[in-house]
Amino acid sequence: MLYRTYHGSAMSHAVAKASVAAWNDEEHVRANRALYARKFDTLQPRLAKALPCAMPEAAFYLWAETPIDDTAFAKQLLAEENVTVLPGRYLARDAHGQNPGRNRVRIALVSSESECAEAVERMASFAKRL
Repeated sequence: MLYRTYHGSAMSHAVAKASVAAWNDEEHVRANRALYARKFDTLQPRLAKALPCAMPEAAFYLWAETPIDDTAFAKQLLAEENVTVLPGRYLARDAHGQNPGRNRVRIALVSSESECAEAVERMASFAKRL
């Protein structure tokens, strides 16, 4: 039986060169950060009027409080407004009788700016009906 003295696998020269080029390109990173910053600056205040949510320090999602159970909120929002969010309890676990994600939803701002804006308006409308 043969054993390797290292973990993983060796990278081909072509893949290594492509990796170096990709990791050295920061322009797309700066552009993406600016896009997220613009979405947050525009959309968080709108959503916060209907669902309490703080501006995150470093994330690509909003963490909003729900007026009802987070799973029920997510299911109803999808059924009535065709907007998908992730129930907060799915991102945490019960500890000492509490789940820090309970009655919160994670709202990822990964779609285009116009799609995110429309989703926020739908969420706000939905929340006001509850």
